[in-house]
Amino acid sequence: MTGALRLRKWALITILGVALIALIGLSANLAWIRYAASLAPLDLAASREGSTLVVDRDGRLLRPFTMPDGRWRLPATTHDVDPRYVTMLVAYEDARFYVHHGVDGRALLRAAGQWLVRGHIVSGGSTLSMQVARLIEPRAERTLEAKFRQIARAREIERAVGKPGVLDRYLTMAPFGGNLEGVRAAALAYFGKEPLKLTIAEAALLVALPQSPEARRPDRFPALARASRDRVLDRAAARGVISAEEAEQAKADPVPETRRAFPALAAHAAQEAVAADPKANVIRLSIDARLQAKLEALAKESVARLGPRLSAAIVVVDNHRGEIRARVGAADRDDASRGGAIDMSRTPRSPGSALKPFIYALAFEEGLAHPETVLFDRPARYGAYAPEDFDLGYQGTVTARKALQMSLNLPAIEVLADVGAATFLARLHGAGAEIALPKDTPIGLAIGLGGLGVSLTDLARLYAGFARGGEAPALVERLDGAAPIIGPRRVTDPVAAWYVADILRGAPPPANSLSGRIAFKTGTSYGFRDALAVGLDRETTIAVWVGRPDNGPTPGLIGRQVAAPILFDAFARLGRDVEVVRPPRGVLSARVTADLPPPLRHLRKDAPKTMAATETAALKIAFPPDGARVDLGITDGARDARLALKALGGVPPFAWFVNGAPVGEAELRRTSAWKPDGAGFARVTVVDSRGASDAVTVRLE
Repeated sequence: MTGALRLRKWALITILGVALIALIGLSANLAWIRYAASLAPLDLAASREGSTLVVDRDGRLLRPFTMPDGRWRLPATTHDVDPRYVTMLVAYEDARFYVHHGVDGRALLRAAGQWLVRGHIVSGGSTLSMQVARLIEPRAERTLEAKFRQIARAREIERAVGKPGVLDRYLTMAPFGGNLEGVRAAALAYFGKEPLKLTIAEAALLVALPQSPEARRPDRFPALARASRDRVLDRAAARGVISAEEAEQAKADPVPETRRAFPALAAHAAQEAVAADPKANVIRLSIDARLQAKLEALAKESVARLGPRLSAAIVVVDNHRGEIRARVGAADRDDASRGGAIDMSRTPRSPGSALKPFIYALAFEEGLAHPETVLFDRPARYGAYAPEDFDLGYQGTVTARKALQMSLNLPAIEVLADVGAATFLARLHGAGAEIALPKDTPIGLAIGLGGLGVSLTDLARLYAGFARGGEAPALVERLDGAAPIIGPRRVTDPVAAWYVADILRGAPPPANSLSGRIAFKTGTSYGFRDALAVGLDRETTIAVWVGRPDNGPTPGLIGRQVAAPILFDAFARLGRDVEVVRPPRGVLSARVTADLPPPLRHLRKDAPKTMAATETAALKIAFPPDGARVDLGITDGARDARLALKALGGVPPFAWFVNGAPVGEAELRRTSAWKPDGAGFARVTVVDSRGASDAVTVRLE
């Protein structure tokens, strides 16, 4: 007997033996259960594991990561794939899938007969359940014992997870060539899309590949891949899954001859999330994949137009929820010449003039100024520090509103000098911002013009506070139970926050943009290294940075000309109308400076001080004392409770403010009274005619 005949004989015995056992499986069910029980436990949970997936808020794929051994295995279920693919798969691979119990004796007998007649394998006898068993527990040997084991495992799997579980594991583990496993990985690699919506030709190709994944790889052997696909189409048509006409039309479609890159949206955010939780299988971020894709395209298009070596970053925050809806860390992650690997949304950079709104907010809150307060844009020196305006010109007398809208440096430094650089810096720290200060440099007024570092994410969070009544939100980037990056913190009070938002809404927009739509501010760092623009409406805050990650200068890199157009384009891509921030109660309406109480008309008196004024005691609030708990009976229902206010020192008249809102008119007396609208904390401020002020915080009960 020749070797070929001997081999055929033993193969026939094996197939017939397996088929016979399968046919009498119902009567021998107990024996099969006992045999399966003698085997080591099968790890069915591991068969559903795969690549770590980072998805967006709605479950759309942002970025998958390979398994430790380099394989792409993206878990999938029948709900994730086109129903026609599943129907075609069952019709081609295992027509009796829904009626057998893991092994199909008829299919085994048919395969044996075809092999005897033709001398080679025409059709396999393995069911989908047996194929899954082989994928979960691969074995190199082809023996009768190995086949029995595979059958036992197939029946065990079906008892444990049922038909849907079998299909889900096949869709996840089936090989598709190279390092691709599972239909989802294959659809993304060969077609660049999810398998939920496949053409008939695409579905047929994905059915054909697992039978011989390396020999039929379309990126290496497109002719063999096409021939295999067409055979699947013919069988699908013969079994009524598709029509003959549909099969012929599908055969005309080309097969893909290259592999596509896997999605890498929000690449930096995804990498950061996986590094923080490397054991997670699926990480759900608050990012909106569609918006992220739009803004990544915007960043890439913008820097391509602006010049080489530049990158860009964009952060979008939902003001109400504090969720990060988009975070672009670089214009092109794969472009090394633009420093694409560096996440510029997290890197501290100089904000330029973008911190000026917080200087004014602090002055408004303390009662030192109002948007219509008169300031002076003129040369000034503060010790060795002599700031200048960006255009090296001077506007003379301006209101605080105009000074901030025009981003004048000298009025901002004048206000900061009264507020105090240390107080301003402490407020930024208290609001949750991580501030990077130059080494071996004392805190000075230059911090108001960008003499410090802050990340774009922190800047977006601080600006969101202007739309939230002065409270910066707790930023949330993960929606699967992870703690927020930082809790909500106070930036300023509600009135001051609205004053700033109202002023910034009137800032002159970039060329070809409509004014009065969003409240925004730009910034340009020293040496033209950073261009920033941050804008907000009631719903959303967007921050934009453009520059070189290596901190190199770029002539002409100005926030208003470079970053602001990107900001306005980003708001347009939100796909909705802009909503204006609404004013809170307590706003002091004043159309012109003359409408203000005298102490608020000027930041300070410029006339020389008289001897009497010089000798006047410092202004101080005598009552209520700072940190006091004042029982006015509010919690007991008292309706006419009033808080007595008393000051010492200073020069009359005096203006009182509570939470930034004025208490009546300015008075010559050092006493006043305020009627609270409820229990809670209140910040009381008094300002005299020279602009001196004092403030305390009390708790009313």
